[in-house]
Amino acid sequence: MAPPNRTAGASTEMTLPLTPGDAAEPTADAQPRSRAGSSNGADRPDGASNGRRRGGSAGSGDPIPAPANTADSYDADSIETLEGLEAVRKRPAMYIGGNGSEGLMHLVWEIVDNAVDEAAAGFATKVGVTLHRNGSVEVTDNGRGIPVNKHPERDVSALEVVFTELHAGGKFGDGAYKASGGLHGVGASVVNALSTRLDAEVRRDGYVNELSFSNQEPGHFVGGEFRASSDVRPVNRRTKATGTTVRFWPDMALFHPEARIDADEVRRRVRQMCFLVPGLRMTVDDRRPGAGAEPFVFVSRGGLADMVRERSESTGEDAVSGVITANGIETFTEKVPVDGKITEVERECTVDIALRWTAGYDSDVVSFVNTIPTTSGGTHLAGFDKALTRVVNSVLLKDNRKLARLARDSRGGTGSKNGKTNATKDDVREGLVAAVKVTFSEPQFRGQTKQELGTPAVEGIVARITYEQLKEWFEPGGGPRTQVKAIGDKLTAAVTNRVASKQMLDTKRKAASLGSTGMPDKLADCRVHGPEAELILVEGDSAAGPAKRGRDSEFMAILPLRGKIVNAAKASPKQVLDNTEAQAIFTAMGAGAGDAFDIEAARYGRIVILCDADVDGSHIRCLLLTLIHGYMREMLTQGRVFSAQPPLYTARVGDRTLRAFSDEERDRMTAELARGRRRSDSIKWQRFKGLGEMNTDELRHCALDPETRTLRRLTMADAQQAEAAADMFEVLMGNDVAQRRDYLVENSSLVDEATLDI
Repeated sequence: MAPPNRTAGASTEMTLPLTPGDAAEPTADAQPRSRAGSSNGADRPDGASNGRRRGGSAGSGDPIPAPANTADSYDADSIETLEGLEAVRKRPAMYIGGNGSEGLMHLVWEIVDNAVDEAAAGFATKVGVTLHRNGSVEVTDNGRGIPVNKHPERDVSALEVVFTELHAGGKFGDGAYKASGGLHGVGASVVNALSTRLDAEVRRDGYVNELSFSNQEPGHFVGGEFRASSDVRPVNRRTKATGTTVRFWPDMALFHPEARIDADEVRRRVRQMCFLVPGLRMTVDDRRPGAGAEPFVFVSRGGLADMVRERSESTGEDAVSGVITANGIETFTEKVPVDGKITEVERECTVDIALRWTAGYDSDVVSFVNTIPTTSGGTHLAGFDKALTRVVNSVLLKDNRKLARLARDSRGGTGSKNGKTNATKDDVREGLVAAVKVTFSEPQFRGQTKQELGTPAVEGIVARITYEQLKEWFEPGGGPRTQVKAIGDKLTAAVTNRVASKQMLDTKRKAASLGSTGMPDKLADCRVHGPEAELILVEGDSAAGPAKRGRDSEFMAILPLRGKIVNAAKASPKQVLDNTEAQAIFTAMGAGAGDAFDIEAARYGRIVILCDADVDGSHIRCLLLTLIHGYMREMLTQGRVFSAQPPLYTARVGDRTLRAFSDEERDRMTAELARGRRRSDSIKWQRFKGLGEMNTDELRHCALDPETRTLRRLTMADAQQAEAAADMFEVLMGNDVAQRRDYLVENSSLVDEATLDI
């Protein structure tokens, strides 16, 4: 197993109670007591201390008495130095991420990672994890075994150095491991620092060797007592087996009372390790009270491909593609200190990637460095995301017709592609299940917990391998075309949905903000607003002049409309709110639009539609009513929408002014007047082509004066009829010639041929 770490100290003896005949597995009550926060050398007869020193150098003569500092004093005596493992015990969260269950589990991972590193390096095939009933954790492997001979620079064994010194191990530079999970040389020593007891058994060179630690002091348990010693004790038996077994008892005084080791999480992590090291057989045996589970055994032969396949199947979503793999090896150089000098060294980086898309929407992307999961990602994951997004846009979706049409619609039908319809990282990740692993020596992590990779050069390496191999797979002759097309359709839908959602959100925000800005320039506002105020919508600027002069400016506002407004029954919300005339109406009302319409905030209590009495006027009235029905519906439901009824004909008979609103009414009135001495041809009817032809008095009398005008209250039924009429107007009078032709052909049988002038 990988060498884990502490400063060697002088021998001392202490007696600790053990259960008779059970020295190998002490009960919970028989564990050595923790001395958290105290100096490990406080009771040593030679006065040496592995803990905190004030001033002076290590190994100086008599202990230096503590100065009588006051709370406000700050001098040289105020500077404290934490040596050995005391720094870990004083600030455990710096090394394991916290004092809760996550930190406790991190102790397990540090020892397991060391064992898996032996397997990743090709020296171990089996790793076992045992959770004992007394709270201890045991990890064993069949690797090479931690060296037990004396360290060349220490007067103690390499085994003791590994468990007692920070930043000591075989994973630096060109040491025993080219790539490993434990990287900072603090893992095993941190576990020892945060344990009340740790036992290490090493099988190598035909012998079994043992060394224990009690409250970080090296020694051995003999009978019922602990004897401090730096000597590695060989067991009187020979063995052909090799490997390391580490068993430790976490110091629960340093952890939250509710901190627990989760067996399911251990099994999940072990399963993950087997995917990262194909062929490695791992076992988890939970012997704690109430566990009741059989030992968990797992091995994977397919590696990351198996991982992605299993994780995608667990989502319950149908697979859009098979598992796609990409891998490669590149080298990079970086500057590191070597023998005290900054030297440029060459690294070899291996990249392994597996991915597939499912029909779902959630993504499941995991990343690893060597055998360590990087839950916060890092440079390797950044390179993967950038390359994946780039290859999807430049190859897979390059000539996609749906996205080209979406781009045209979002630009209003003109211009070149603006990038808004390019797939984003989130689009590409929709339904994606992927695993990214890089393997190289001495990676730079951001923090001891190794959750985020920081080595800059890896980003470019992963990006190049990802892009080139996926480009080849997406192009003709690469992956199965049915799968490539299915992925393209999946990601096209993701882009389309995102753009539509963005437009809807923008539309809602725009609708809610209408009225909060300045009023339309063409609005002739009234002086008093509220339930009695009216917003009169007038067709055309020519009618706006007489309407403004003939209104009662106290409560009547005039808003002229130019041309036909958008058909709200067919247009999208974005198109409606982008329409100048519709925008002017919403802004003048000041109550928002659509779902955001608030009738209590309306500046006017009534809307009056004033249009010509011809076909064009009817069309505009239909479009306005359709708009109100779709975006200010409450005005209709509360009966606050009216249509002014201007006459189609007018005539002067004596001192009376006659008005007819249709040809039939004109003829009927003419017939009634001709019954006396008056001849019908003496009655001169004037036909108004539009409101603009009326003078101010005529318009005031027929459409503006509450005493003389005729208003028709419009209802929801009118609005529904208006929508159908607006559609028919669109067919018969719109710009789509093909649509009109098809309609005429389909309905030609309804025409009486005798009425045609052929």
